[in-house]
Amino acid sequence: MRSANEGGEGVAGLAVQEAPKEGTEAIREALRTIPFSPGVYRMLGAKGEVLYVGKALSLKKRVSSYLRLNQLPERLRRMVSLTRSMEIVTTRTEAEALLLEANYIKKMKPRFNILLRDDKSYPWIMLTEGHAFPQITKQRGRPVKDATYWGPFASAWAVNQTLNLIQRSFLLRSCSDSVLSTRTRPCLLFQIRRCSAPCVDRVSSGEYAALVDETKQFLSGKSTDVQKALVEEMEKASEALEFERAASIRDRIRGFSSMQESGIINPASIGDADIIALWQQAGKTCLQVFFIRNSRNNGNRAFFPEHADDDQAADILSAFLLQFYDDKPPPPQILLNCDPAELDLVSEALGLKRGRKVELLQPQRGERRDVVRHAETNAREALERRLAESAGIGKLLDGVASVFALDAPPARIETYDNSHIMGQHAYGVMVVAGPEGFTKRAYRKFGIKGPVTPGDDFGMMREVMERRFGKRDPEAPDERPQDWPDLLLIDGGLGQFNAVRAVLEELGVRDIPIVAIAKGPDRDAGREWFFQEGRSPFQLPHNDPVLYYLQRLRDEAHRFAITTHRAGRSKAIKTSELDSVPGIGAVRKRALLNRFGSVRGVRGASEEELISVAGINSEIARTIYAFFHPQ
Repeated sequence: MRSANEGGEGVAGLAVQEAPKEGTEAIREALRTIPFSPGVYRMLGAKGEVLYVGKALSLKKRVSSYLRLNQLPERLRRMVSLTRSMEIVTTRTEAEALLLEANYIKKMKPRFNILLRDDKSYPWIMLTEGHAFPQITKQRGRPVKDATYWGPFASAWAVNQTLNLIQRSFLLRSCSDSVLSTRTRPCLLFQIRRCSAPCVDRVSSGEYAALVDETKQFLSGKSTDVQKALVEEMEKASEALEFERAASIRDRIRGFSSMQESGIINPASIGDADIIALWQQAGKTCLQVFFIRNSRNNGNRAFFPEHADDDQAADILSAFLLQFYDDKPPPPQILLNCDPAELDLVSEALGLKRGRKVELLQPQRGERRDVVRHAETNAREALERRLAESAGIGKLLDGVASVFALDAPPARIETYDNSHIMGQHAYGVMVVAGPEGFTKRAYRKFGIKGPVTPGDDFGMMREVMERRFGKRDPEAPDERPQDWPDLLLIDGGLGQFNAVRAVLEELGVRDIPIVAIAKGPDRDAGREWFFQEGRSPFQLPHNDPVLYYLQRLRDEAHRFAITTHRAGRSKAIKTSELDSVPGIGAVRKRALLNRFGSVRGVRGASEEELISVAGINSEIARTIYAFFHPQ
């Protein structure tokens, strides 16, 4: 027998693989290369998932503090024990690190951070520029070039109310450019005095420009000047015996007045500001946000961030502010009912985000204090309603566990349904509910990809189940994913139940209880039949609260399936074969349809007829003809 260094080349060349560092050892390993500069650090788990994101003025000092376990709360000790590696990004200042930290938290959603679950984009009022007759409309998402914006608004309802009132007062068009260019007579909005009908030249470009200027003045906070000018114009028209014109201006003034009176609170002493009030109760937190722009209330919304029970209000407010303004510009002032942690640093970071100074104020007197108190009352009431609903839902989930013999009340119930018309525009949907009610951010739509025989609901359900449960972590195929349900509810009868059960068995998923809910022969609500493995079909008493709850889950899935199907069908209706023809854009498409009346007419046209259409040359005509008449 010889040793490894006695001619054993292959043995001597083997490298001993070190076991991966864990917990404090992983942190010590990372500290060897972490600098003292400002920046952001990420603590990663065994699968590379982000456990925690933090910022620091000195990265090395801050990360070193995690080695003193006896000084950390239990939650952070747990986090350290799960850490396997760390990543850092250095920044020039601590304020920049704070902004980057908020951005990472919002994108990565680490489990040990305070999380603002806000996947909603906020609507704005948009006025298009670069057109003789600018359009005013609602817009979400990425800004459009050559447009002016006002907002944000808390909801679509708030912005629609404002747009409705602006239409009454300033008569700007809301239709698209394509509709404007193709109309031959005024639409209903002109008849009800909500538009000046620039589509058919009922208003000159100069008169329309004056309306646009008045709208801009109003939305910019100069409402008094606009109203005064309208009153003077009405009086001049009346003196000139132009009574119809005077009456039209009078109607505009009435709409203008109702606009000034709209909203819950319209504080005259506040120009542009957000009012944010925090309220805590029973380990939960609600933040109520009011958007005030040009002394008008643009609506309000409640937020319920996820955090540990022992997180302090100041820390929650600080995290909320940075995450909330991560994808939107902060206003010049933010009025609060309490101070956030690191007040000056948060103010500096928001100032960097805005490009100008941002003040974080806690008013002590006057109208501003009253507005903050009003927001605080709304926060308290919203949290009390949520806690009451959660308590009620908790009892219902206990009842669900009892009815279906589950080991524990389900924390996540997934309800499935599908919708199609003879196999066309087929969609399957997943609705999620739990102790907090419906979790709409977790809803999913499944556009059916495979061929579906008309009426083959089983085939649709099979595809949905395969796409939902077919992907598992290859490194841990036996580990249950965190987002899997505790109960799977199917809208259907025994056939759907058997189809779903067969698919899950093929996929090796055997730890998810399956229940199907089907209406009786007369489809009366309250006489539903339930199907569950190992039991005969059964019904619940018609007045059982658990039955009502299960009906709500089923009805929500049905609603979501129908609206998803309708949206897909509407989108398909708006498209045509012409959209697939190379070289055919919106202008040429409109010209072809105006000339031939339909796609069928275009298909039947000869090359000579196609060339006669404005904008269609011989090359484009040959392309169109070849598309519809392939050799």
